[in-house]
Amino acid sequence: MIAMRTPPPTASVATPDETGKLVAPAAARNMADISDVLSKLAPTSGHALEIASGTGQHIAHFATRFPDLTWQPTDIDPTRITSIAAYGAEAELRNLRPPVLLDATVSGWGALHAGQDLIFVVNLLHLISAPEAEIVITEATTALAPNGVLMIYGPFLRNGMFTSTGDEAFHTTLATQDPEIGYKNDEDVMALLTASRCTPNDPIEMPANNLVLSAKKTKV
Repeated sequence: MIAMRTPPPTASVATPDETGKLVAPAAARNMADISDVLSKLAPTSGHALEIASGTGQHIAHFATRFPDLTWQPTDIDPTRITSIAAYGAEAELRNLRPPVLLDATVSGWGALHAGQDLIFVVNLLHLISAPEAEIVITEATTALAPNGVLMIYGPFLRNGMFTSTGDEAFHTTLATQDPEIGYKNDEDVMALLTASRCTPNDPIEMPANNLVLSAKKTKV
């Protein structure tokens, strides 16, 4: 099993509150914009799996906004699992399942979570290596049901280039701590999606130079 990486503090800023929930300002800022994209691309019903659910803020919000999807949160970090569970207990939503431990960078999990109508990944690929990112994508597409949708949100290179000095600086900070991690190229991700029997959609530009890359599993 691949050891869990510890990104720089700037990669994931979250503070605990008195109830055991972690609070990430970035998650609070971007979840409305992400929800708007979900409303356009996600299936209206079925099973949804979030990879690396983090604090749990996102999935509690998504489960509230999309009640006909049954949401399964996951994470590799037991501390984050505790936070996700706390958000779930607070929300009291019948369509939000208890979180489960999942290292999505290890091969084989896709078959164990088969039949997903939606798989969603937020701010993960730049925090893992390129081989690990390939495993995440190929296993996620394995887990998708026919016509299921994979959506990946985060910062990316565009055609191999940074879009701002801030993005380049953040990538450098990541790579200084761990040379194997950092921004992935959007074209490489789209090529992986195509190779994984999926039909990619056009990238969607998001605030703060982020992208949503998505694809539908249309081949068996």
